[in-house]
Amino acid sequence: MTIGYTTGVYDLFHIGHLNLLKNAKGMCDKLIVGVARDEIVTYKKRKIVIPFEERIEIVRSIKYVDLAIPQESISTEYKMEMWKKLHFDVLFTGDDWYGVERWQELEANLNSVGVKLIYLPYTRSISSTSISQSLGLMKKTD
Repeated sequence: MTIGYTTGVYDLFHIGHLNLLKNAKGMCDKLIVGVARDEIVTYKKRKIVIPFEERIEIVRSIKYVDLAIPQESISTEYKMEMWKKLHFDVLFTGDDWYGVERWQELEANLNSVGVKLIYLPYTRSISSTSISQSLGLMKKTD
């Protein structure tokens, strides 16, 4: 059995999120998804729209997700800690992270324990940020 793992904020859930989860599930038997707690999303310098408890319930309800768990940190070290707990075989992330130094380091660390890092296509036409900006613009014109 191949166990896959991925993480994300999943705020304002959209087709890009669904594409990533669907593609990941197509490459593993069991997909575990870490959903970022509200407190750790400050790195994106934006406010969360959908609270954590609702976001994790949405992710749990996706048919491609076998298990949704809280994500406590965005650090690459945390992903290695999660590997020790979950023993996943594959880590999935969006290809927008490809070539980023900290992800290259993580890939080397994962490879050393036999885990493959797979970069999945990022849905370029949509993002939670663009949705948030659009909603902000709509509010200004009301």
